[in-house]
Amino acid sequence: MEREIPEQPRPLMLGDDSLDDALRRAHDAAKAAGVESDGPVDPEDHDSAEGPKVSFSFELAGLDDAPQIRGLEDRLNAVRGIQARIIYEPATAWVTAPAGYDPRVLEEFFASQGVSAHLSDVSLRRRAAAQLKSPSSGTTRRTRSRVDRKLLDRAKLAGRLGVAVAKEDKDEENAEVLFTARSLLTRSRLLVSLLFSLPVLLLSYVPAWQFPYWQWAALVCATPVVLWGAWPFHRAMLGGIRRGMSALDGASSVAILAAYLWSIMMLVFTAAGSPGWQSQPRWFAFRHAPLDAGELFLDVACGVTVLLLVGRALSKRSRAGLLEEISAHQPPLESEYEVFERHRGRGAASAVKLPVTELNEGDDVVVPAGRVIPVDGRVIGGTALVGPGLIAKEREPRQVKVSSAVHAGSAVLEGQLKIRVLRTGHRTQLALIRRWIDRATRRHHHSTYLSTRTASGLIPLAITVAVLNFGMWWLISGNLNAAFATSLSVLAGVAPVALALSTALAVRHGIEALARHGILLRDENVLRQLSSIDTVIFNRVGTLSEGKMSVETVVAERGENPELVLRVAGALAMESDHPVSRALVHAAREARDSGAGGDEIPHWIEVTHAGIGEDGQFTGLVTLPLKDAEGEISSRQVEATLWRPNNMSELRGRLAAAAVAGGTPLVVRWKGRDRGVITLHDSVKPDAASAVDDLEMMGVSTMMLSRDTYPVARRFADRIGISAVLAGIAPSRKPRTVRAVHTRGAKVAMVGDNSVTECLRVADVGVLVASDGTLEQLRQDDDSAVEVVVLREDVSAVPQLLRLARRIIRVIDRNITFSWAYNATVMVAAIAGVLHPMAATVLMLGASVLIETRSNQARRF
Repeated sequence: MEREIPEQPRPLMLGDDSLDDALRRAHDAAKAAGVESDGPVDPEDHDSAEGPKVSFSFELAGLDDAPQIRGLEDRLNAVRGIQARIIYEPATAWVTAPAGYDPRVLEEFFASQGVSAHLSDVSLRRRAAAQLKSPSSGTTRRTRSRVDRKLLDRAKLAGRLGVAVAKEDKDEENAEVLFTARSLLTRSRLLVSLLFSLPVLLLSYVPAWQFPYWQWAALVCATPVVLWGAWPFHRAMLGGIRRGMSALDGASSVAILAAYLWSIMMLVFTAAGSPGWQSQPRWFAFRHAPLDAGELFLDVACGVTVLLLVGRALSKRSRAGLLEEISAHQPPLESEYEVFERHRGRGAASAVKLPVTELNEGDDVVVPAGRVIPVDGRVIGGTALVGPGLIAKEREPRQVKVSSAVHAGSAVLEGQLKIRVLRTGHRTQLALIRRWIDRATRRHHHSTYLSTRTASGLIPLAITVAVLNFGMWWLISGNLNAAFATSLSVLAGVAPVALALSTALAVRHGIEALARHGILLRDENVLRQLSSIDTVIFNRVGTLSEGKMSVETVVAERGENPELVLRVAGALAMESDHPVSRALVHAAREARDSGAGGDEIPHWIEVTHAGIGEDGQFTGLVTLPLKDAEGEISSRQVEATLWRPNNMSELRGRLAAAAVAGGTPLVVRWKGRDRGVITLHDSVKPDAASAVDDLEMMGVSTMMLSRDTYPVARRFADRIGISAVLAGIAPSRKPRTVRAVHTRGAKVAMVGDNSVTECLRVADVGVLVASDGTLEQLRQDDDSAVEVVVLREDVSAVPQLLRLARRIIRVIDRNITFSWAYNATVMVAAIAGVLHPMAATVLMLGASVLIETRSNQARRF
């Protein structure tokens, strides 16, 4: 009997008055079709599941637990035409819906379930590209998407695309308020200010050129410089006052205005305004003329302005960093690639031109020379020379061929590739790395904001000192001109910008330098921890060894068949992807294919109830040909175990000797007796020995953590020069062992892959050696187990990491010491009257340039 097909609900549109009724009918239709749903369905239904599709990715917040996901997925998938998948750890939802679907309905649905959902950046840009296409052009999936990048950027700042802008860090915005707006520091402002300042400076310092009323001409020339040329600094000061902060150029702004207004007072109320008055340049406060004689400081107002503009123009401080370079390095959204689409049921494939936003998993993309690879994938045709990209495991171009893995962001230098797409958009390795760097950068902006606020505290201090200095000089010397000149030197000489940049620049350059060389840091606090590391513990597997193992020897107990021992080991390890398991399975299959062991060894060994224990031992029930009491051979199911010995007391006789004679030992046991030992050869990484030597030369103790018995582990460690060996440590006891080293007073950096995550958590710094699969598992939120992610396969990344961290911390400490020493010295010199305001300005800019130059040392890797 056919099941009655329920009536399809009419399309649900946003803002429909009958929204609730339509949702109820959609829920009833899904339930009648056999799809269970325990709540109302909010997303809109569609007349048909056929036709073009559109995919959305949402970033979720508010997922309380993993079981909550099942209910959300069921409700979404109950709607005809919608397919949803929610991943708990990255807090991401992928939804496929019919074309023209409004994602706001999905966001409203998530909100009704207590979950906040926002379209990811990739989906936002893809949606903007689709909306900006001309509807009258008949654009289809096989036609070019001509989207103006300026229109896309405009769309990102408006409407739905404003979500990404709303997430901007407030601390970063507040920190920028303390700095002078870079957009106002234009070349034209500098040139005009310099043009009007030159006559003022020449007339002030060359008495022979001072004609009658020259001082009034100097005032006319100085006015546009002070009011327009120095406007960026005045604006920064006013913005800081409005927010209850002190802009870093606030003292300079006060100095410029004070010098200008004081000069006007002198021209109006003293002899300085008379026709024949002349000025003599004076560089020390105790040589200044008395008040009634008059003295002008127009040269100071113009000189400070021009020098500040020059200094800020030459300054390399910019928010444009590695993230912006990554964005610029990616292919534009409208760029097209040739794609071969395979048709099911037909062997033929058709070539079409598709934009980057429409590339999907499984497509075959052709990337010619000179183009950037837009996806992660595997080469299925062609050979080419591929550049390393901005962030790469390799630092040199490499030759790739069929079966080679390639990643988004790399450029094809020579040749042409045909790539099978594995990951696109936000799922590529480059996107994952970008999110990691973005998180580190946001944390850095927060700490930069705090340090900048501290530096801005110099401004009220300098103003207070200047006021007190003015009063003291007036009371002691009675010379108001001298009192004003010394106070002006205090304001012009302080360098809060140097103090603010003393940490920020070095940290940013260091984080970006490490990222460019395939090492990702969680935040700048890790640099301080790395600089104090005195012990590095390596997990042997995944860090020091190549990761590809091979069977070295098979030693059977007396009366046992070594071929059977090998076959049982391969059968037990069949379901694991560990290098040990792959080596056993490969050797067992080779022995089977070669016919080793003859007819006595079964061609296939059945394993049931297979499992892996806490200590990493494989267990299962295997069917083996065994002799009974009468000597007859019959197939019997017995319990078998594949385990690794931790110490010599666990083995006896020839098996004990075999376990220490070669590489990594594994013991095969069935029916409660150990039947044989298999040793595995594990190749050492080529640079492991040199990396360990580098660490020892830096004064860092090296240790190796291994499950192997001490003789085996010690033999491996001796090959690369490891100082100490922590051998015979079962996986469950490894975190306890690392903690024990830490509690003895050592500053520990644990280096390992994702198999020792708990060890990374208990160490002072956890260094994760990541593979492509590991990167997929990295969460976007905080993960205390991982402070550093190494994308490279070489061991030399570890000493390079520690060396750069130490250099950055040295640069930071020296910058901070110099900044405070400079500001204290310049204030004392200004108060003492030995520092002219112009000289103080030159020193202030020199200090900032010196700090920036020293901070650039962090870029060297």
